[in-house]
Amino acid sequence: MSTRAPRAKPAPAAGRRPTIGDVAAAAGVSKATVSRFFNHRERLLSPDIQARVEAAIATLGYSPNPMAQALSRGNSRLIGLIVADITNPYSVAVLRGAEKACQDAGYLVILFNLGNESGREREALDALAGYRVDGFILNTLGRGTGVVDAVALHGKPAVLVDRRHAGMQADFVSLDNPGAMALACEHLLDGGYRELLYITEPKNDVSTRRERAAAFNACLAAHAPRVTGSVFESEEGDHDGLDDALHALHGRARRGRPVAAIAGNAVVTLRVAAAMARLQKNFGADMGFVGFDDPEWAPLIGPGLTTIAQPTDELGRSAAHCLIERLQGLDDAPRQLLLPGALKVRGSSRSV
Repeated sequence: MSTRAPRAKPAPAAGRRPTIGDVAAAAGVSKATVSRFFNHRERLLSPDIQARVEAAIATLGYSPNPMAQALSRGNSRLIGLIVADITNPYSVAVLRGAEKACQDAGYLVILFNLGNESGREREALDALAGYRVDGFILNTLGRGTGVVDAVALHGKPAVLVDRRHAGMQADFVSLDNPGAMALACEHLLDGGYRELLYITEPKNDVSTRRERAAAFNACLAAHAPRVTGSVFESEEGDHDGLDDALHALHGRARRGRPVAAIAGNAVVTLRVAAAMARLQKNFGADMGFVGFDDPEWAPLIGPGLTTIAQPTDELGRSAAHCLIERLQGLDDAPRQLLLPGALKVRGSSRSV
C-alpha cells in the first residue's frame, strides 16, 4: 500500500502575513514540527518532512517572529543599550564598539536615547524589557534610584558605562578619570601654563563629571601655590556666563600668568570654541587648551585642539563582553574596568 503526504491547505489570503500555522498546513505537518525545524532540531525530523517544511516556507515567504522565538527558547539574543545623549560623540563611539562586539557574539542591540532627560530612565528600561532583551548596557545620567529599582524589578543583568549608580551592584566600565585629568594637567604645566580653568557641564549627581572636577582640584592642590585655577559649570545656552569666565581667565593672562582651559567633554569643547570666536581669541596664542574626547573635527579648529582621547571602541566592546559573560553564567562579584586615556598633542597647547 502506498503512502502520500497529507493534502496541503490553501495559502493565506493575499496581504496577510503567513503564520507558523500556515506553514504547518502547507507542509501537512503540525505546528510543533515546524517549531522543531526553526529550533534546529532537524535530527527529530525525517528528510521528507524537512523538505516539505522548507518548501512551504519558501512558497509562503514565511519568517519567524523573533519575540515568539524568544518566548519559546527563553532568550531573545537582544541587548538593550540606553544612552544619555546620542548627540554626544562619545555616546555614538561607545555604541559602535558595543554593537560590533554584540554582533560578533550573535546578539543584536536595541538603542534607547534619553535625550539627557533623567525622568525617562525608568521608561527606557521598561520599554526595552518589553522586547524581552537579555540584558542592559547603561550609559545613563546616573541620578536617583529609578534605574537601580527598575533593573532589580526586571531581573536582567546590566553593565554600567561611564556613569555610576549609587547602590547598584553591577559591572562598571569607564575611562580612568583621575589618571586622564592628571595627564591633561601635567601636559599644560609642563608647557608653562600656571592659571587653569576647568569647564564642565553641571556636575549635579553625574559621577563622571564629579570625578573629573575632583581630580582637577587635586591637581591644583598638588601644585599650589605655583598653580592656581577654578572650575566653571557651563549651562547649555548660557553664552554670557561662559564668555565672562573666559574673559576673566584672559584678564589673568595679562598679569603675566599663562592661562589654559580644560573642557570636560566634546560638547563643552564646542561651546568653548564658539565663545573663543565671540571673544575674538585664538587657541594656543591667547589661551592653552585641552579637551576630553577626541572628535574627528578636533584637528580642524584653530591650530588643532589637543585632546584626551577616550578608548571608546574598547569601552563599548568591554561593556558588551562583560554583559555577555554574565549571560553565559558568570556569577563573580561586580567588576570595575578603568581604561587609560591617550593624550593627542596639537597646537592649542603649545609651550609658552
